[in-house]
Amino acid sequence: MNSHSSPTDLNHSGKKILVVDDEQGIRVDLFQALTKVDLTASVAENGRMALDILNRQTVDLIISDIKMPEMDGLELLKQAKILCPLVPVIIMTGFATVDSAIHAMRLGAFDYILKPFPMEVMLETVSRALASGQLLHGASDGALLLSSTLTRQVKEQRVIIGRDPAWLKVVDRAKAVASSTATVLILGESGTGKEVLARLLHEESERCNGPFVALNCAALPDGLLESELFGHEKGAFTGAISTKKGKFELADGGTLLLDEIGEVPIHLQAKLLRVLQEGEVDRLGGKAPVKFDAHVLAATNCNLSEAVEQGTFRQDLFYRLNVIPLRLPALKERQEDILLLADYFIGRYANQYKKLAKSLSCRSRQRLLDYSWPGNVREMENMIERAVLLSRGSSIEPWDLWDEEEEPADVATLPCDIEDGQPGIVSAASDRAIFADDNGRMVPLKEVERQMIRQALQQTDNNRTHAAKILGISVRTLRNKLNEYRSQGMVL
Repeated sequence: MNSHSSPTDLNHSGKKILVVDDEQGIRVDLFQALTKVDLTASVAENGRMALDILNRQTVDLIISDIKMPEMDGLELLKQAKILCPLVPVIIMTGFATVDSAIHAMRLGAFDYILKPFPMEVMLETVSRALASGQLLHGASDGALLLSSTLTRQVKEQRVIIGRDPAWLKVVDRAKAVASSTATVLILGESGTGKEVLARLLHEESERCNGPFVALNCAALPDGLLESELFGHEKGAFTGAISTKKGKFELADGGTLLLDEIGEVPIHLQAKLLRVLQEGEVDRLGGKAPVKFDAHVLAATNCNLSEAVEQGTFRQDLFYRLNVIPLRLPALKERQEDILLLADYFIGRYANQYKKLAKSLSCRSRQRLLDYSWPGNVREMENMIERAVLLSRGSSIEPWDLWDEEEEPADVATLPCDIEDGQPGIVSAASDRAIFADDNGRMVPLKEVERQMIRQALQQTDNNRTHAAKILGISVRTLRNKLNEYRSQGMVL
């Protein structure tokens, strides 16, 4: 393999690889290539079969396609990070998009490979992935110590952003009840950070070294939801080819988050109530109940009181869940946190994508404060991530944040004072505005703008790209300005 190192070069012989793809040819090719270099390979046709394998045996690496029936690769990636968070996952696809690549890496994929690929490239990636997995799992006491150190660092780096009093009150209450066994009901609109708060509850509790298991109750059909919650025995129904633990058992010794609890069908609510009261589950097809010990959290954006009145949610289950209610404020109610969160996400994604951390322009900051945020923090995070990737100027402008916002052809840029004394950009549209020059003479804004452009071009030896960066405008805007001056017979 010449310049590529094989997995055996790094003493990975015998490591277990799970290959997941609905194309038989891909499965066969990868199986043969992996076993040829002394790796142990198993295969699955889709994500559902892969999860069954992961419930029965341990693996050192997962290689998965994205587009597959029943459960795609991204959902498998999410579930695998719950079942075996330290196992690296390589995603491969023949239908690459920027969104799918970003999504895969955000979910924790080790790498993202396009089909068709040279087998040498895949084997080199496998080698790197197994090396990273060894650092986390550890084959010796020293490596295990490294693993625990990394775990502590991850926990220390998880931050809760906000200084709004309503938000801080919820966070303080969450920390106060984190180590209790009482059921916590997290309420709030979609995107307000319910899972973030749930993870905080877990990490602040005495169960922080146990598993954190999350299940979106709205994402699964009724029959599958029952199996996911309570587990099943082999042969319990058609397709149950092996015994599978439910989420309650998987969360034993840790925390279980039941997200979108209001979407649980009424016929499953009685069984769920019994599980919460008794602390044991009856697997589908099981002969005896199985005990578990998990702190159960539930989250919803629904009004469960109204659901009880309408007969779609059991009153006794509501009372059982609503022992400690925590209601998250919407982002529009957290005015003090809007710019704080925006700056945090800019820094986070600039670091993730190795981009320059740009500041928000004055226009952008005002727009963020005025916006209603129907999608809350999740909407902001996605908006900022896109802006970090696509922004071309020296600062992030409204047209970098909102697709419908068109970049103006004529943007005059001047320093301004904004909140907290941060420098920004303002738009000056009026030609009649006047400013004083160094000699005290009144100068029209249009002339100030022209002088700024002239000085920027002089400083950069007429390099328009660099001049535009200095001015904080796009190259297109600068080009339009120069054309305008030429058409008016003005000389820079």
